[in-house]
Amino acid sequence: MAAIYSGIYLKLKSSKTSWEDKLKLAHFAWVSHQCVLPNKEQVLLDWVSHALVSYYNKKPELENEVVEKLWAYLDNVIHSRRLQNLLKSGKTIGLSFSIAQVINERLSEACSQKTQQNIGTVLSCSSGILSTPTLSIIYTAKCELLVDLLSKLSKLACQQLASDNTVGSQVFSVLQLTFAQYLLIQRQQTNPNRVFGQVTSHLLQPCLLLRHLLTVRSWTQADDNHVRHHLSREIRNQVETLLQAGLFQPELFSSYKEELLPEQELQEKKKGALKSLLLPVNTVQTKLGSDFCEPALHGAVVAGSVSLLYKLFLDSYCKAENHLVCFHMLSRLFGCLRLSGLQQGMREDTLSPADWSTELLALEQLLNLVLSNDIYNVASDRIRHKEIQFGFYRKVAQVLMSHSQASIPAWFRCLKLLMSLNHLIVEPDLDDLVASAWIDAKVSEPRTKKPQEALINTMFQTYSKLRQFPRLFEEVLTVICRPAADELRLPVFSAGLTVKLYECLLELPPNQILDILCLFVEKCQTVIVPAVEGSADMALKLLSVSSVLHAFLFNMRSLDDVTPSPVVVRTQSLLAKMQKGIIQPLMELLQAPRGEEEKSDLWLRKASDSALLLVYTWVEVDTLFGVSCSKYVSPAAEIAGAVTPSAARHRGISAFLPGVEEQCWERVMELANSLASTSKYCLELLTLQKMKMILMQTKADLQALQHAAAFILESGRSSMSRGESEPWDGDISAISDLTYPTAHWHLIISNLTILLPHISLKDVEYIANVLLQVLLLAKAQEADADPEPSVSLGKISLGLMHSSFLPEMKVLHCALLTSLIHQFARVLPSAARDSVDLPLQQLSAGNIPWHEEILASCRLVDPLEAPSENKLLKDELSLSWKTLEKVAQCIVLLAKNGCPVILKERQLESCLVLLEIASLLKLDSLLPSDCTRCFLVLLSLLINTRASVSCSKPLLLKFLSTCFHLLRCLQAGRNANSIFKVFHASDVLEAVMTSQLTASKFFTDVLTVPVWAQYLEEFQAFLENFLQMIVERRQSVRLNLEKFMSFLVSCKPDVGAARSKGWKNWNPAAGQLLLMAFTTLCHVVTLYLQQLPEKKLQSADILSVLLEPVVLQMVRTVEHGLQSNTQNQPLPVAFIPSVTTLLKADLSHAVKKAWQKEPSGFLEQPRIKLYQKFYSQILRELPCAGGNLQFLQSALQFLTVFCSEPELYPGKETAVTVVFAVKKLLTGPAVTTQMIQSLEMELTEVLVQLLGNCSAEEFYTIMRLVLQGLEMRNVWQQKAKEVLSAVMLTKLLLSCPLSGDKEKAFWFASPQIITALAMQTKEACQDQPLISTIVVPILETVAALLRQGEGVLLNPHHVALAFSILLTVPLDHLKTEDYRSVFLGIHEVLFSVVQCHPKVLLKAAPSFLNSFHRLVVSVMHEGRQKGDRGNTDEFEVILKCAHLVERMYTHIAAEMEDFTVFSAFIVAQYVTELQKVTLHPAVKKHLTEGIYHILDLCIERDIKFLNASLPAGVREVFKDLYNDYNHYHKAKKQGEEKYTA
Repeated sequence: MAAIYSGIYLKLKSSKTSWEDKLKLAHFAWVSHQCVLPNKEQVLLDWVSHALVSYYNKKPELENEVVEKLWAYLDNVIHSRRLQNLLKSGKTIGLSFSIAQVINERLSEACSQKTQQNIGTVLSCSSGILSTPTLSIIYTAKCELLVDLLSKLSKLACQQLASDNTVGSQVFSVLQLTFAQYLLIQRQQTNPNRVFGQVTSHLLQPCLLLRHLLTVRSWTQADDNHVRHHLSREIRNQVETLLQAGLFQPELFSSYKEELLPEQELQEKKKGALKSLLLPVNTVQTKLGSDFCEPALHGAVVAGSVSLLYKLFLDSYCKAENHLVCFHMLSRLFGCLRLSGLQQGMREDTLSPADWSTELLALEQLLNLVLSNDIYNVASDRIRHKEIQFGFYRKVAQVLMSHSQASIPAWFRCLKLLMSLNHLIVEPDLDDLVASAWIDAKVSEPRTKKPQEALINTMFQTYSKLRQFPRLFEEVLTVICRPAADELRLPVFSAGLTVKLYECLLELPPNQILDILCLFVEKCQTVIVPAVEGSADMALKLLSVSSVLHAFLFNMRSLDDVTPSPVVVRTQSLLAKMQKGIIQPLMELLQAPRGEEEKSDLWLRKASDSALLLVYTWVEVDTLFGVSCSKYVSPAAEIAGAVTPSAARHRGISAFLPGVEEQCWERVMELANSLASTSKYCLELLTLQKMKMILMQTKADLQALQHAAAFILESGRSSMSRGESEPWDGDISAISDLTYPTAHWHLIISNLTILLPHISLKDVEYIANVLLQVLLLAKAQEADADPEPSVSLGKISLGLMHSSFLPEMKVLHCALLTSLIHQFARVLPSAARDSVDLPLQQLSAGNIPWHEEILASCRLVDPLEAPSENKLLKDELSLSWKTLEKVAQCIVLLAKNGCPVILKERQLESCLVLLEIASLLKLDSLLPSDCTRCFLVLLSLLINTRASVSCSKPLLLKFLSTCFHLLRCLQAGRNANSIFKVFHASDVLEAVMTSQLTASKFFTDVLTVPVWAQYLEEFQAFLENFLQMIVERRQSVRLNLEKFMSFLVSCKPDVGAARSKGWKNWNPAAGQLLLMAFTTLCHVVTLYLQQLPEKKLQSADILSVLLEPVVLQMVRTVEHGLQSNTQNQPLPVAFIPSVTTLLKADLSHAVKKAWQKEPSGFLEQPRIKLYQKFYSQILRELPCAGGNLQFLQSALQFLTVFCSEPELYPGKETAVTVVFAVKKLLTGPAVTTQMIQSLEMELTEVLVQLLGNCSAEEFYTIMRLVLQGLEMRNVWQQKAKEVLSAVMLTKLLLSCPLSGDKEKAFWFASPQIITALAMQTKEACQDQPLISTIVVPILETVAALLRQGEGVLLNPHHVALAFSILLTVPLDHLKTEDYRSVFLGIHEVLFSVVQCHPKVLLKAAPSFLNSFHRLVVSVMHEGRQKGDRGNTDEFEVILKCAHLVERMYTHIAAEMEDFTVFSAFIVAQYVTELQKVTLHPAVKKHLTEGIYHILDLCIERDIKFLNASLPAGVREVFKDLYNDYNHYHKAKKQGEEKYTA
């Protein structure tokens, strides 16, 4: 042994041994048990450490390869399991401090060379050292080394983040570990000055740079996911913790105070206090100001760091008495921003837009911190500190105002924050603020518009509360009247601002509003109107002032009978002044004759817009005030006396506007009509107003109404026909050539109820055509949906289609259908379009009076006075029905002859778009003729069209499915039976079946695609509905059913024609269609036979006989289908309902045939084999079909019928086989809890049949299967699905009626089940994803177990186990949906205990109260007030949970008298939690109502006890609660009791 020892040691030390041999020898020595050295591990670690240290001290010259191998050897040793085991056993092994220095130097080299190659091993070594406590002492004992390592690693990470290379995880993993070690050491340091020095000297700059780069990096898919999602966030948090603990320790506050408050420092000096030499703020400022990164990054890093440092400072030191210190810290940190340099006259152009954005964002964060921490107290600042804070914020405001940045959202937010701090900060610059942030601001982007509107809204609210609204609008008027910065200003009020203005005007006194209006009218009358002619600038100002007048008059509170008389008189005076001083002069100006060139002048267009906007505003407001206020006398009343109502009707709008002659008005109208802008739109509004005035009179002038309606439609016809439009934000003053069509269309659609009765049929058709064209365009542009609140043609049209008013507008409904049919006809190929005999061409013929059915109900024709007119009406009606009959015959004939129209893929897509529009038409509301027309169109598309061979098959299937779906919608309508006026029912069914069987030959290769299953579903639903209609109609039922049955029996599922003689070429698609038809027919006929009265038994016998060949044909089809189905191919979904129907029929047939007196024997042997084969196939496929819900539902329905007859089981199979298959299904990877919920009803039905017919032994086996699934090894082996399947089977078993030995067996095992569920919950709650998948089903199962176990679960311990489950389940950090499920589950378990086990509840009251209190605390936490409620669905969940808590409180108070002793304890728990949060009012309402019922149980002694024992803050909350209880609840309760018998 000595030889081995001396040999190895000497060779490692010897200079003659090559480094290759040394490394091999060292590796052998480490791994080999034969090599025995005293303290071998330490010797080897010392050797490799010494070798590396010597190399880096420049003693031996080594090749790079050898050095890398030495590092690799050290890394292997540090990470070896041998070393870890030795350290765990207590052996002392260490590293020298010099190796830590070497690691740091190596990392420093990598930083300076800016290359990170070949340092992976060094990083791995440092990771191993830091994660091993015994080795990490080389860093933790010498804190300087750890600080140096942290600094180097931060720089390495920064280099990686700043480069374009992908980010790996190694550097960041080691960095996170180093941060964790340093933070541990930092907390143990006793000298805060030393820690501050370490952080500022070595860590502050790299940490701030690192945090910035982590925040701003644009992560890519190539970057390491762990770094991207976890480590980056973790490291940012560690940086903040390090800076908080290093820079802002409580002991350092005095140093900050001395430095920031020089006057206080002098006072303390006088008292003899020693001045600290530490200048923390200056040190931090110096570090931020020095060049620690690239100049391009420096400004952004400092801007991001300033707000972080201020936040950390406030977190540490912000108390009421320290607010002045906090302010001085703000001013010093603000000095670090480049923005502060602008105060000292730095050139503005040194900051780029990106720099401005960064700086303003930092300033916004600083001001937000000031506001949220209440640093600025206006009174205290003015009285005690000579407005030092005000002066600072004033300078900041001046910088912002003198360097307007209206393109940057943060600029608006900073101004809003300054306004929120104190409006006087910005008031001296109010005119500049109004100009640069509002009137002259060029803001178009939504992200900038939102903060701009927020700022202006703050101005509105501030000046509204101060009752200085006129002061604000004086400035607005001043800015409007300045020379415009640009020729075309944006509108003064956007749609969002108008809403905010409306809110403020409701709160303002009317005289203040009138002051503002008078100010604007005065300025307009004296300055603007006289100078408007020929001046574009004045015309623009006039439009701005007009828009303000319009906004105020339209949004102020209307006059009414309670309005004070002085206000009414003043309003009359204002309107008179407005009319005489502005409107009349403008009208006179506009009436002058002008050439075509002059009409295009900007000043004239804007003057016209202003004049007509003011006229419309004046007329609308004047009319409203006249209607709502009896004291109001219109300025038009003087002239109105001289004008008769009929004259007013004929003269038009000028009759309602005093001082305007008819000729003058006509010239103005002519000018306005030539401009597609505000003028034209206001003319339409005025015409609409005229219609309303005429309708308000006792006898309306129909001719005048028709002229007015026609004028409105004609006004925008040319603009609509151009097809160019833009969205409109609703601002009347900002209508342009491109927004005019949208505004015009909005006016028409919004007022259809007024316009429709008075327009001609041609105009109705015009509206329908435009509506359809717009909808087609909207469908084409669906991907580019505009998220803005502005309205577009598409939005308006879709809004009408979705509204409930459309079916009420019968004429438009009919015209829209006609337009749609025309469009279908245009889609057809050109050859088909030229053929007048085709159904679609006949249905779109222009000479047929389709609308007469609607007009007939509107006309009042006296048969004695106008017999000829009456006859003409009948002839027109009969003509439309004759056409429909002709089209119906044509469709049937074409179906028999088989000469369809071939559609290309593009035409098919066009048809699909039209069908989508048709689905919006509310088809169930169509009139009889329209219903029939629509039915014929859809039938024609189904029967008389075919897709070309190159067409996409899924697209064709979608087209057919949509047609069938729309036919079903028609069948649901009240006039669905009208189709039988033109069709024999059997003809429709035959034509549809023939066409679909013919089309099915294209679908043989898409039978597994989901769209095929959807097509089959729609096809079956159509057939079922149609057959049901035949039965319910009770006319020729037998005849129609007989014809359809005989047709179906003659059909062959062949690739060729539908009626081929043999089944040589089996077509699986046709087979599935036929099976669907057979199944549906059998189902409907069976139901019909069951409902027939005894008198008609003969018909029943005949139909039953006819069903026999249908069933036989069905069997043949199933057998052929199964034979053609390949071994590994899944069963087609269509087969399963068919076989289920057959089996049902056979089982009932085996018992007793409908027309026989004696029951026959059991099923025929071949049929049994068919069912058994099908059953085996279903069981094979069941576990693999996890994602196919439709298949699973059908399969489980088949199993329910099959298992109801135990004799059908093949071989030795029993109910256990089926349960085992169901269990395998539930453990499948594709099965989710949502899917299990969808299948719960079918699974329960299967188990009911299985357990009802199985033996006791089989039931015991099933129970063993369930209990095996609940074993703990499953969850330990990550088999969560095994546990889930067992839990779900338990829940399903509880839904089945059990009796006798089976019931005893189940309840005998129930204690074992509930114990297993408790243990499973404990394990599952440790893994977040398992909460929704396992814990929620467990809670549901426990609730069911407790409900069913009433009177059976007698051991209180077993019931009490439920509480241990409830106390384990977490209620925080859950997604909304999971939270709802968990909360509901816990509540249901508690309610089950309360209702079914009251005796146990009294013994386990503390557990119950703790479980329930967790729900209360959870609701309070989730339902607390938040700044922005955000998701309304999320809040709805919280409200429902709060309502459940209220119900439980109410139930405890009403039902559980023995709980009275705990009432004071429940209230104490409630108020203790209530004191910690501010609840949302809606949540608080529910909880308060609940706790009031508990307070009903409290006696006077309880109240005294609570007042005496509750802590001070909580006691105040209780007093408030108890006072409210006495005031609202108790008084109401006593009042109710008073009147209760």
